[in-house]
Parts: sequence; structure tokens; C-alpha cells
Amino acid sequence: MAINVNTQRLLRILELTPALQNIMLVGRHGIGKSEILTHYYKQRGQRVVTLFLGQMSDPGDLIGLPRISDEKNLQNAVTQFIPPYWWPTDGQPIVLFLDELNRARPELLQTVMDLVLNRTLAGKRLPDGSRVIAAVNDGDEYQLTHLDPALVSRFNVYHFCPTAQEWLQWAESVGVDSRVVRFLTLEAHWLDGIEGEKAGIDTGLEKTPDRRAWKRLSDGIKPLADLSEDDLDWIAGIVGAQAASRFMGSLTGHAILTGAEVLQNFDACEPKLRKYLLHQLAIVNESIFRHLEVAADAAPAEYAQNLTRYFELLTEMESNEAIAHLANLFESGSYPKAVLFVAEKCPLLAERLMNFIANL
Repeated sequence: MAINVNTQRLLRILELTPALQNIMLVGRHGIGKSEILTHYYKQRGQRVVTLFLGQMSDPGDLIGLPRISDEKNLQNAVTQFIPPYWWPTDGQPIVLFLDELNRARPELLQTVMDLVLNRTLAGKRLPDGSRVIAAVNDGDEYQLTHLDPALVSRFNVYHFCPTAQEWLQWAESVGVDSRVVRFLTLEAHWLDGIEGEKAGIDTGLEKTPDRRAWKRLSDGIKPLADLSEDDLDWIAGIVGAQAASRFMGSLTGHAILTGAEVLQNFDACEPKLRKYLLHQLAIVNESIFRHLEVAADAAPAEYAQNLTRYFELLTEMESNEAIAHLANLFESGSYPKAVLFVAEKCPLLAERLMNFIANL
């Protein structure tokens, strides 16, 4: 059984793993494996080459086309392979990301063995410092190729399980539509689909939501100020019928305030906040820290003032449970940039939160 890691732990693993050691990530489709790897290594100036092995029909798609080394002197000629389009001809190390490894044909996996073991392909060697990382799909819903234990043994294997909190934090940082973020904050179980939810089971075309689908939905609805029931079929084709129905239902109700709204305009939010129950305040707390985590570096001056006013409101409402939740978020370590913002911009508030925890 592979060890489970979230995004934060995966980044630490990427930092610690030597280039000559291969990594295999196990997980569902659409959870961000390729996006995280590409972003991490591009930030460090390394080229990432992604090969979808499940789409390759034979080893030639990976190795390249054969040619005769010397057509004029066939007696002494040998067969050589023209380097494939992705091969690093500049001598610079690359990160070779082998996606869908366990959907590759068995004959293709024999070629992969040489890559992961010797860093060579058809007699050519990858530049020193190159890395090989593979991703495999996990679950009964996939048509998969059994992987040889000898091949698996060449990898450090991790089961990638990014948390909903990590995805929501990423979503806010890249500007995912606020309606999608708000819905998944309230009903995070829809982020990866509810276990057992099936649509189109008779045809085998089960459409359930995943993180990639929610991003596609955000891209589609961003230009639309309002959505109507006429849009339900369109949305269902993106995230599935049940998730689409729940999402549309969330838009007709009274949406809970986001952390950005509270920090940007506390005066407008205060009347509504006074009516909130504990579970609603907890959602606001989480949203405030998530927003600060991605916006702290460029946060306007009123953020500190409005955050302090929000805390004072919770105190006035005598909502000790909501204050305890806010203090636990401050102490949890999940939002380091948000904590630094509070400590630097609201030192008295930081002290009160720590004292609250100490007195529990």
C-alpha cells in the first residue's frame, strides 16, 4: 500500500528526492498531478515533458523512427533511431512525466523499463540531472494494464490525495469563479464526486465531478452574471447530473458571505453576519484564512482593520465556538501566509487568538 500524501507533502518529497530516483504518483484522474509537477519544476527552470503512454500504440511512438546510418555503405551500416520530438537535444536535463503508465501497452512498458533503470532510450542517454516521474490511475473504473513488480520496484510510490482545502486555496489563487468556490466550500464532498454516484451506468459513460471539471465549469460560467434552469443540461455535461442539480440549487438560496467580501467591505457584511449560526460562521472563518493565504502579499490596508472588527463582532455575539474555530485556524499551520499577515498587521488580534487557545 502506497503512503498517502497531500499537496504540501508531495512538494516536500519532490524537493528531497534525488534526480536518479524515480517517483510514481497513484491517484484518480483530474486531481492535479500533472499541473502540480509542471508548476513546481518550471519554477525551478526545468523543462517538463509529458508523455501520455495510454495514447501510444507501439514502442516506436516513444523511441522514434528507425533509419540506416549509411545508405551508401550498407555493409557497415547500422540501424539508428531518429530522436523523438521531445528528446532534449540541447543537453539540458528534463523532467520526463510518464502519464497513464498503467494504461500503456505491455510492449511499451518494456521500453519504459530501460528509461527508468538506465535513463537510456534506443541507445541514447538522457542528460545528467534528468528525472523520471510516472502517474498511474487507481480504481476499478479504469481499463488498466498490470504493472510488472520489477518495474514498480524502480519507483518511490506515493498515493496522491490532495485535500479539498488545498484545492480551494489554489482555486482562489487562480481566480476560479466565486460561485464554484462558495459551493465547494459548503459541500466539499462534491469536489471529487460522491462515492457510488453514477449517471449513464447503462452505457458505461459515467459522468461524475472531478477537480478538472469544476475548473472547466468555472471557465464556462465566468462571463455569465446569472445562470438559469435552462443552463442545467449544459452544466450536467461538465460535472454530472447530481452535482449540477446541487450546484444550481445553491445559487437560488442565500449564499454565505466569502472571506474576501468580509475583508473588503465589513460594513456591508455586518448585518448578515449577525444572523449567522455557528456552522455558517465557521465557513466564513475558513474562507477568510484561505483568502488571506493567497492575497496577503498584496492585501489592502483595510483588511487588517476589517479582520479585527470581525473578531470583535464574534466577541460581541458571544460566539466562543466560532472564536475557537478561528483561533484553531491560526494555530493549525495550514495557512502560514495568513498567520504571518495577522501577526504583522494585527499583532493584538494575534495575541488574543493565542491567549484564547491557551485558556481553553
